[in-house]
Amino acid sequence: MKRIVIIGATSGIGREVAKLYMAQGWQVGVAGRRTAELESLRQEAPAQVYTQVIDVTSDDAPKKLHALIEQMGGMDVFLLSSGIGKQNYVLQPEIELATAATNVEGFIRMTNAAYHYFEQQGSGHIAVISSIAGTKGLGAASAYSATKRFQNTYIDALDQLSRMNKLNLSFTDIRPGFVATPLLKDDSYPMLMKATDVAQQIVRAISKKKRVAIIDWKYRLLVCFWRLIPRWIWVRLPVRN
Repeated sequence: MKRIVIIGATSGIGREVAKLYMAQGWQVGVAGRRTAELESLRQEAPAQVYTQVIDVTSDDAPKKLHALIEQMGGMDVFLLSSGIGKQNYVLQPEIELATAATNVEGFIRMTNAAYHYFEQQGSGHIAVISSIAGTKGLGAASAYSATKRFQNTYIDALDQLSRMNKLNLSFTDIRPGFVATPLLKDDSYPMLMKATDVAQQIVRAISKKKRVAIIDWKYRLLVCFWRLIPRWIWVRLPVRN
């Protein structure tokens, strides 16, 4: 039986992805900071779902991840869905630093733990939810876009490292556009997608072991257009939500 661990499954995309894997009969390990939300998910399929409270910014997060894996009897796929980000036009330092603590330090902490587990196991699949925001620096959300670019590059590096070490590992970098989740707070964003629809595309991307999955087709076109814009033009564009 296939086993997946999802970090950041208490709400939004991570929770919807967990439900889809539960419906497919997988053993699902769900982790996040809110005990009540994890327990409510477990109650939907007690025989399939395992829970663990994990804060990716805490030093004990890898230890707790291994405890969850031990509960499940192993792990085949690791999905990191936890992340934060805010528009921060006035560059409040606490917002920028908190974003980096989760999206960079927490990201490293958890992907490293998964990498080492699969390294010892001999195989595995690491999937992460980054963002199209990593394509260009967005002035409205400097730390968020920069940390997402960091995630894109880090997964590239891990992929190369695993090949250098002749490991049987797969990597999927999932890059959604705007998704209606608690992270966005309101519905004023353009081309807003439903978390349920995004989750279905994520499950398909993981099953096909896509290396990079931009979700959805509208955002694939947008990203192609963004990449064609010279830097001297980009910095003059008032990119907002």
